[in-house]
Amino acid sequence: MTGTYKGLPVTGPTASGEGRRVAIIASGFNPEIGERLIEGAVSCLRDNLVKDDDISIVWVPGAFELPLVAKTIAESGRVDAVVCLGAVIRGGTPHFEYVAGQAAHGIAQASMQTGIPITFGVLTTDDLEQATARAGGEEGNKGYEAALAALEMANLLEELK
Repeated sequence: MTGTYKGLPVTGPTASGEGRRVAIIASGFNPEIGERLIEGAVSCLRDNLVKDDDISIVWVPGAFELPLVAKTIAESGRVDAVVCLGAVIRGGTPHFEYVAGQAAHGIAQASMQTGIPITFGVLTTDDLEQATARAGGEEGNKGYEAALAALEMANLLEELK
């Protein structure tokens, strides 16, 4: 999305993944949701011309572990973007807030520190039904959306440089 707005130059994201290398990192906790989110992310990347050889998938134990692995992969120089996926489902203890909050904070921090787009496709829901709805159900697939945002950010950052 480029052009002008009322005479002002506009730069915005495009989703072309041609020539892009993308890592998908998925939380192994709630793996049935993780697999559905991965399916959505891979579908998006393929829809936007990322070659299968340029897509890597890494599983981590849980959402809390996503930021460290995302930062490590981003620093490797082998990818243009990282997509973090998973589901943190509220339970009867404050564990949900700690895990979800730290995962979100750590992923944002890793992206800022590395300069590589690292998107947050971690569902934070009250129950499994909500997670299922957002992982390919009636609410769409947030894995697809996170992958799309990763491509758009990689392209936008390249254009801004």
